[in-house]
Amino acid sequence: HFLAFKMSAEQEARLQRIKSALVDYPDFPKPGIVFKDIMGILASPSIFADTIDSMVDIAKGLPQVDLVVGLESRGFLFGPCIAQRLGVGFAPIRKAGKLPGRVESESYTKEYGQDRFEIQANAVPPGAQVMLVDDLVALGGTMAAAVRLIQRVGGNVTGCLVVVELSFLNGRARLPEGTLLKSLVCIDSE
Repeated sequence: HFLAFKMSAEQEARLQRIKSALVDYPDFPKPGIVFKDIMGILASPSIFADTIDSMVDIAKGLPQVDLVVGLESRGFLFGPCIAQRLGVGFAPIRKAGKLPGRVESESYTKEYGQDRFEIQANAVPPGAQVMLVDDLVALGGTMAAAVRLIQRVGGNVTGCLVVVELSFLNGRARLPEGTLLKSLVCIDSE
């Protein structure tokens, strides 16, 4: 699930460095959940650069990206850097009540409970090809809500890009049909 083309030795080395920075926290934020902490990526400038480089490589393989949209809150860590490197704008999807002006919203269920996302109604130009960015896909509810929200405001989701996919939870199945999901690290078991 790393890149759409055969990885070079450098890309493989980057992936190994990224994997080495991930830390598991069992029973966080509640019993039965193993939290995948990405903060080790941010603690190392070189591993953070590896992550952005790898995500940009994937983004460049998409048919078109007009706008990068990051999901609150860890999508904000990666999304603006990717957008800048691609020469496109960035827009945030935030939790309810955090954005000024007219907003569109979408409710979703995640492993910790119910929540709602919002985006400013004018953040996505009509017909824009949008790449969604977040740190992780687990059950897929958060990303699915973001896809629906982008579609509601008139954008087209060209792809979803995450650092980590917990594929054993089958979050891909919750995404709207035809949604492309790419991950740097795919974890197949707990």
